[in-house]
Amino acid sequence: MRLLFRLLINAVALWVAVKVVGFYLPGHIAFNGTWLNHLLVALVFGILNAILRPILAVLTCPLQILTLGLFTLVLNAIMLWLTGYVSSNIFDLGFHVNGLLAPLLGGLVISIVSVVLSIFVRDNQERRDH
Repeated sequence: MRLLFRLLINAVALWVAVKVVGFYLPGHIAFNGTWLNHLLVALVFGILNAILRPILAVLTCPLQILTLGLFTLVLNAIMLWLTGYVSSNIFDLGFHVNGLLAPLLGGLVISIVSVVLSIFVRDNQERRDH
């Protein structure tokens, strides 16, 4: 059940990022597909974050320390760009990420939305447990 919540949180966060960044930088982050494709993009995003992000975090640990954690934004941008690459070039899901500024803004939006939604999901799960 927790995995399903993470998938839905990723899907909502990606949707918000497409809308927000797409509004300010049209065409740099775009999604042209169905809701099923959108859920598959969220699954790709989750799998890439689960597999590659820990490796990249360890490799960039000195940069994380040097920048007081701000390099996390760059890691988020890399993960978003990689999701766009895999989604559009390998699986043809209709999710595209172009440029340099768009993944940075998109990664920031995804982080904020994910944290906010995770707090609400965690609160609801804690209430049911007690």
